[in-house]
Amino acid sequence: MTDGETGRVFRLAYVPGVTPAKWVNVWTERMPSVPVTLVAVPAAEVVKLLRDGGADAGFVRLPVDRDGLSAIPLYVETTVVVVPKDHAAAAADEVAIADLTDNEVFHPLDDTIEWTVRPGLPAFTHPATTADAVELVAAGSGLLLVPQSLARLHHRRDLTYRPVPDAPQSQVALAWPTDATTDLVEDFIGIVRGRTVNSSRGRTPASPAEKPAQRQAQKPAQNGSGRRAVPASRKRKGYRPR
Repeated sequence: MTDGETGRVFRLAYVPGVTPAKWVNVWTERMPSVPVTLVAVPAAEVVKLLRDGGADAGFVRLPVDRDGLSAIPLYVETTVVVVPKDHAAAAADEVAIADLTDNEVFHPLDDTIEWTVRPGLPAFTHPATTADAVELVAAGSGLLLVPQSLARLHHRRDLTYRPVPDAPQSQVALAWPTDATTDLVEDFIGIVRGRTVNSSRGRTPASPAEKPAQRQAQKPAQNGSGRRAVPASRKRKGYRPR
């Protein structure tokens, strides 16, 4: 960390379902003088937040409009169908899209899954949010397909969910404004990518206290006259007359 970073704050946005704790914990250990401010933001608003400078970086769900943004895909989530516990699908270990043909399926406006053909029958409404759609599923009005982390986030005792292996999947990525790739952003990228403190690609140098010690260890020893001492094994034996 440079002196210029002292007193700064790293602003990290994240969309619902993403848990940034493990990366934030590593950051706190490595960069104790730069606190992290977490910014929870709806998936539909995270790109605007980043472009407007409301956060230094953020966890997003792909696809997003990448104009002016850089992004590193991190992991893919299983898609699940959220159903009432007494629904027939709850008896199966997993569900195929074809099994949903006769069911009304909600597609909220903040849907993060990119569908080529939307499954099931069109529902009577497009809920504004996933949370609203979950409430409608609980009321028995239809079903909902979401990334598994969102199903966990909106867990209810009267609902359950099952994997849908043949459904498109949601991918989580770290994104940031390309023109604002600061040293702090680079540090966080290194953490997300799993680089160690001593990684050659990291920018954290060895501490000043270590460098002189390393040079001392490598410098040949000198004798009392100021000349370099020669190891005993390399000293030539004196000439002895026959």
